[in-house]
Amino acid sequence: MTDQIFAFLSALGLVLGLIVSIGGQNAFLLRQGVRKEHVGIVVLVFAVSDAILQAAGVFGIATLVERLPVLETIARWAGALFLLGYAFFSARRAIRGGGSLEEAPETNAGAPSQAGITLVGTARSTRRRAFLGAVVVTWLNPHALVETTVVIGSVSTQFGPDRLLFLLGGITASTVWFVAFGYGTRLLAPFLRTERAWRVLDGGIAAIMVAIATVLVTG
Repeated sequence: MTDQIFAFLSALGLVLGLIVSIGGQNAFLLRQGVRKEHVGIVVLVFAVSDAILQAAGVFGIATLVERLPVLETIARWAGALFLLGYAFFSARRAIRGGGSLEEAPETNAGAPSQAGITLVGTARSTRRRAFLGAVVVTWLNPHALVETTVVIGSVSTQFGPDRLLFLLGGITASTVWFVAFGYGTRLLAPFLRTERAWRVLDGGIAAIMVAIATVLVTG
């Protein structure tokens, strides 16, 4: 195995290991995917943002954070507060309920809506809201600001002249994951037709967000 291939595969494995766990981005993408709302926009924002953050880490931001530890502390606490807020709204949806997936009525043109399924009892998001939500959940996400940038940037230093291939491997991994996860969640739609299932989903997301926030502040 050549050094270039090793660098590419190393980044591929590292990024998948960081990104596969359900975090802020994946929780947001899961909900959009199940609701079948603007998945392409969310996937695009996540993939491009992740590529930018990885490049920032590989080309120097990690070094800056290592020299100024206070930046990492600020990012961790800001991220924890964001995740707790995300958990609060998910928990509120889980307690209040009111949402379910069921067969959609036909449109005025007589054609069924997307895949014959829609979300009822919960307001559908616009493209603008989906875009802004994806931006916020990425750029205030501690996993993006701390793990993606710092960890990937630090590890990349051992690959010297092959650092660019390392970056390419990381970008490939995150892009493939977001596309596969975003569109794969549509398979879950038939299982989430009831309000109870939707409340369980929101409750689970809230618990995960609290767990991640706790880990962040406790180190």
